Amino acid sequence: MGKLFGTDGIRGAANAAPMTAEIAMKVAIAAGKILRQGNHRHRVVIGKDTRLSGYMFQPALTAGFVSIGMDVVILEPLPTPAVAMLTRSLRADLGVMISASHNPHHDNGIKLFGPDGYKLSDELEAEIERILDDPDGRAPPEKLGRARRLDDAPGRYIESVKSSFPKGLRLDGLKIVIDCANGAAYRVAPTVLWELGAEIVPIAVDPDGLNINRGCGATHIELLQQAVVAHGAHIGLALDGDADRIQLVDERGHSMDGDQVLACIARGWKSEKRLRGKHVVATVMSNLGLEKWLAGQGLKLARAKVGDRHVLEMMRELDANLGGEQSGHVILSDYATTGDGLVAGLQVLAAIVQSGRKASEVVQVFDPYPQLLKNVRFAGPPPMEAAGVKKAIAAAEAGLARDGRLLIRKSGTEPVVRVMAEAADPAIVRAAVDGVVDALVAAGGTLAGGTKASAAAPAGSPAAAPEYPRYLDRRTRTRKGAGS
Repeated sequence: MGKLFGTDGIRGAANAAPMTAEIAMKVAIAAGKILRQGNHRHRVVIGKDTRLSGYMFQPALTAGFVSIGMDVVILEPLPTPAVAMLTRSLRADLGVMISASHNPHHDNGIKLFGPDGYKLSDELEAEIERILDDPDGRAPPEKLGRARRLDDAPGRYIESVKSSFPKGLRLDGLKIVIDCANGAAYRVAPTVLWELGAEIVPIAVDPDGLNINRGCGATHIELLQQAVVAHGAHIGLALDGDADRIQLVDERGHSMDGDQVLACIARGWKSEKRLRGKHVVATVMSNLGLEKWLAGQGLKLARAKVGDRHVLEMMRELDANLGGEQSGHVILSDYATTGDGLVAGLQVLAAIVQSGRKASEVVQVFDPYPQLLKNVRFAGPPPMEAAGVKKAIAAAEAGLARDGRLLIRKSGTEPVVRVMAEAADPAIVRAAVDGVVDALVAAGGTLAGGTKASAAAPAGSPAAAPEYPRYLDRRTRTRKGAGS
């Protein structure tokens, strides 16, 4: 079966290895054996997003945990950070989120949290994988676990998120478009914003099990860009399928990625003496413009491997309380143990309210270096050692040597190689990326979707107006509709 755990838990096509009900049950049994500590009644929290396949995996995991004597708390669709929060709040031994994050509906995944609400370490994941087929440890009939639903879980999470917003501050007067990606936050995110006083225009809040992330959410912001302009909104927020990442759109319809969100929060927290230490943690993908801007503020950018788990590990090492990824995972460790798109969005909204300025003036903090990212898909192992590929990489590095960088990495969540370059000159950036991509394609790869540019191309400007789905024709929701 190969390695089970990737960058962010287990992920793959639903109903095919490793994402089958049988393997999910084995994972539950193995994880339960390792993490049930002490003599108390053992408990696990299981949440999911809105994918149809979640209804297959939740009972499979429940059966596995019950079979080894663990009680199961079942949640309705809720964001990943809600599962992490409730794992700690309920004093559970383990938390499980069933989600493939920003991937389409036909994928799904399993993310595991320890009793402290943090994602499991590589070592614990390896141990789970090692004992996956060990049949020992099943409970006798009288010691089986029980399962129950936690009906007030959404309310608990809503109050937790609102507690991160400055006391006494309100969102009155702000019109906000919130894109919930037809995912896990489709009820709670509009409710949070409405309860804080905003006028809300919710979109992508009609999940049907198959439309999660489809043409909407943090990875497809064109819909949000058009909605912000069409509704004359002050700002737009886009979450992904499990709401652990966020992308923003200003009042002009221009996009602002996770790097800008990090800079915006860092500036505010530094002035309020809330920023701990001298480091902001990001990843190898974050823009050089962010690094140079932070240096001008007397701060340092620490770069971790891609994956919010790696960001968090470095934050803990450096005792930093702010970190994240360009993709929109933002970790505010004062409030959460994992990325929380809604909590990060509230920090930006607070900065807008407190400054009295437009979103474009508050969140566009630094000028990004021209950056280009392209993906190449492979059916088998990527031929990184092929002579033509190595030659193209050397040529690209030579072209970028003075004031730029090249990053080539295999994705931990899908079978693609990501090729990214950035430098002051966009022509040099494009030549570097295209040279490596052409070599990878010649070696058997296929150019995949997901091309992304910043500064080197007008990626942040509004796209041509698409035909609006029906949910954009709804009127702004009232109190009654906000959580329906």
